[in-house]
Amino acid sequence: MSRTRAYKQETLDIQQRYFNIVQELLDADKIPGGIAGLCEISGIDRRHWYAQRKDIGKGYFEVAWLIPLIKYHKVSANWLLLGAGKMYKGSK
Repeated sequence: MSRTRAYKQETLDIQQRYFNIVQELLDADKIPGGIAGLCEISGIDRRHWYAQRKDIGKGYFEVAWLIPLIKYHKVSANWLLLGAGKMYKGSK
């Protein structure tokens, strides 16, 4: 079991944007297989994903979780990391 971490506010903000966009994609039925599918392509233990979503202070979150959103769902890396610009690459 992972210990609670003292994440910097910037990391907490990234996590919040991550979970918000994942929920948006799930609601739009754009993640094949739902959470299970996302975790599979991301290499995330699903139990860790749910635990991290429930308590963002948990120590499971990794930057690598962002890659499938950027690579497959065209989520803007600038938006995910910095909270700046459009949520999706190429959106006007």
